[in-house]
Amino acid sequence: MAEPLQEMLLSLAAEAEPDTVSFGLAVTPAGNLASGTNVPDQTPVFSDVYLPEEPNSVSSVFGIDLSTPPQRTQGRFISHPRSGLEVTKRDDLHEVVFVAVPPWHDASIAAFDRAGRRHRLETVDATAVPDVPEPVNI
Repeated sequence: MAEPLQEMLLSLAAEAEPDTVSFGLAVTPAGNLASGTNVPDQTPVFSDVYLPEEPNSVSSVFGIDLSTPPQRTQGRFISHPRSGLEVTKRDDLHEVVFVAVPPWHDASIAAFDRAGRRHRLETVDATAVPDVPEPVNI
C-alpha cells in the first residue's frame, strides 16, 4: 500500500469515529508510481481510493455504490472503531480487505483475504503520478 494512502485512510477513520468507514481501493503498477523504492514495475500497489458519493435511493435500498466504476477496486478499506483487527461477516469483501482499529496508527491496520486470513502488509513510499492529458493538435 502506498504510504500516503495509508495515512489518509487512517485519518479518515479517526475523523469518522465512532462511525465506521468503508472505501474501495484501486491498484497501480509500481512502475507507474513516483517512488524511490526498489519494487518491481509490475507489482500492484494500492494507491487510490474511491470516496463514495452522496447516498441516493438506489444505494440506500440495495447497498450498491454506483459511483465506483465496476471492476476498478481490487481492495476495500474498512474501519472497526469498536471491534478487533479482523474481518467480520458484515464486512464488504474484496480480493484484499484492509481493516483498521483505534488508535489509528501504522500498527493498527492489517491486510486480509476474502477468507479472513491475515497477510503481510507492506507500505511503500510512493505516490500515484497524476494523469496528464495528451496534447491536442489543432
